Amino acid sequence: MAGSLLWNNNVYLCLYQKNHFMKKELSEFGRLLEIMDELRAKCPWDKKQTLESLRYLTIEETYELSDAIIAKDLDDIKKELGDLMLHIVFYSKIGSERNAFGIADVLEHINNKLVKRHPHIYGDEKVTDAREVLDNWEKIKIQKEGRKSVLAGVPKSLPPLVKAFRMQEKASGVGFDWENGQQVWDKVIEELDELREEVKDDSSKKEEEFGDLLFALVNYSRFIEVNPEDALEKANVKFKRRFQYLEEHARKDGKALFDMSLKEMDVYWEEAKQLERKEIRH
Repeated sequence: MAGSLLWNNNVYLCLYQKNHFMKKELSEFGRLLEIMDELRAKCPWDKKQTLESLRYLTIEETYELSDAIIAKDLDDIKKELGDLMLHIVFYSKIGSERNAFGIADVLEHINNKLVKRHPHIYGDEKVTDAREVLDNWEKIKIQKEGRKSVLAGVPKSLPPLVKAFRMQEKASGVGFDWENGQQVWDKVIEELDELREEVKDDSSKKEEEFGDLLFALVNYSRFIEVNPEDALEKANVKFKRRFQYLEEHARKDGKALFDMSLKEMDVYWEEAKQLERKEIRH
């Protein structure tokens, strides 16, 4: 009896906490909608904005979120998500002013899409792993949503590296893929050899072969479960950190980079690498 009572109390507490947080979430979301209405009515800058003028700002905010994720800065991630949420509400407000759509329509659409694309949760479909879920998504898009091409959902304006990764993922979702990572690695080596030959001959096909090599490397990244965009950005951050160490310490030693030899610069570069290794160990 006591155990049953304790269980009931725990259930009640969980439901209470869930309802409490849900009320806060709905309250804050409602507050954001009210603020947006007020800004759109009274603020000269907000009144001036259009779908088109917000577009490049949204792209910038998305990259700022990406930076925060790469840096693993959870507080920054929270802030950047808020900025993106504002943009979603802003677009929806402009849509409602045009009698095209409002925030409720946006939310209804994504809710319906999520239910439709998860028949293993909201229907009778059976799946055993995440790969089968992705495969089902591509089938649903073609069979039930009327898309004529598997690649139609890849935005034209995506950065090329991301675009290559997404196209390969989508093609893989309908079975067009390599059987294993070794095959892909062999393809990388093949493309590298072809590029080497074109460079040696100073051929006009250098660019094409270089693109083929990058495409093959992106393909290989999927098989070793590495996101190529994240990997390249982390390499960028690492290069920037080491190069700025070189600049700073050369300057402290009274040296100017343009007067230094590569061998002299490399001393500072190696110091930066050694310092990073020490920090990782600690």
